[in-house]
Amino acid sequence: MTHPDTRTALQLRSLVTSSGDLEVSLTQVPIPLPADNEVLVRVEAAPINPSDLGLLFAGADMQKAAQRGTTNDPKVVARVPEGALRGMTARFGISMPVGNEGAGVVVETGSSAAAKALKGKTVAVLGGAMYSQFRSVPVEQCLLLPAGATAAEGASSFVNPLTALGMVETMRSEGHQALVHTAAASNLGQMLNRICLKDQIALVNIVRSPSQAQLLRSIGATYVCDSSAASFTQDLIGALTATGATLAFDAIGGGKLAGQILTCMEVALNTKATPYSRYGSPIHKQVYVYGGLGMGPIELNRNFGFAWGVGGWLLTPFLQKIGPAATQRLKERVAAELKTTFASHYAGEVSLTEALDLQAIGVYSKAATGHKYLINPNKGIP
Repeated sequence: MTHPDTRTALQLRSLVTSSGDLEVSLTQVPIPLPADNEVLVRVEAAPINPSDLGLLFAGADMQKAAQRGTTNDPKVVARVPEGALRGMTARFGISMPVGNEGAGVVVETGSSAAAKALKGKTVAVLGGAMYSQFRSVPVEQCLLLPAGATAAEGASSFVNPLTALGMVETMRSEGHQALVHTAAASNLGQMLNRICLKDQIALVNIVRSPSQAQLLRSIGATYVCDSSAASFTQDLIGALTATGATLAFDAIGGGKLAGQILTCMEVALNTKATPYSRYGSPIHKQVYVYGGLGMGPIELNRNFGFAWGVGGWLLTPFLQKIGPAATQRLKERVAAELKTTFASHYAGEVSLTEALDLQAIGVYSKAATGHKYLINPNKGIP
């Protein structure tokens, strides 16, 4: 590397103007010297999660995006819908780095013993701005990957694994005995299924097609309900009756699904309820919305009694709530089971420059099972 005063690297950034224009670009940013308890990571793999797409494209219709700039300075521009723009005042005019997590090799360290111990090691990082060639982060935000693990294998060591483990921890702490999960054929859903099989927790998986149902059954899922099937309601009631699940995590958000889950939970509970109560089952039913695949309003048809709740759930507040020691315990489990329980699969990878190609955007921005991509910020660079 060159002298720290002159060395720079590429970083993918997203900017929204007050008039509703989105601009996604590559920016040269300084490569800092790591502080005492920091490490400098050469990023080799960073997953494109739905939350990353939300920040990167700001809800713009990327099918109508246009290419701007030059070969050496590419840009993509699009329009952000008026409805989405209302909640973005705080980011107007700010060029924001993107990428929640990733992995790579530690190439420089600060002076602390903990930092020096990671020199030359492959680590996963939860640091933000991971769509960058280099990131300097505190040691505490790193996870040392097992010997032989690649950056691609460890790139998704935080968001999906800790979210799945957080769902199980939430179930236990709130006194539920089983789980329901929507969009369950996703990478996260498959992880959650493997966790529940290993930990002997009953899990009701809700998917949106027969092929997704078959995928989950092929990896051992017991309860799989296809929302596209005519028998979906009865299938869900049957699974809820068998498992006693009263807690759901919903990746969809908008539409009727959250209400359908609560209704089916109430029916399942009432099959065993005595005596009858005009206020419904006294057992609390909870749906946590943790994603936004459905952009419309949540529709609830109040036919599930009075013991219920619908709320939001996010990983970062959850980790803050359980504290550093419990978080470290979860991270250690991820590292120990990286290639089994927490294995992720990707359809392909793109470089930072390729991430600004309109055709590539049309592929990696699909919110579809089996279409998850990695960004390799140093792809093609010696």
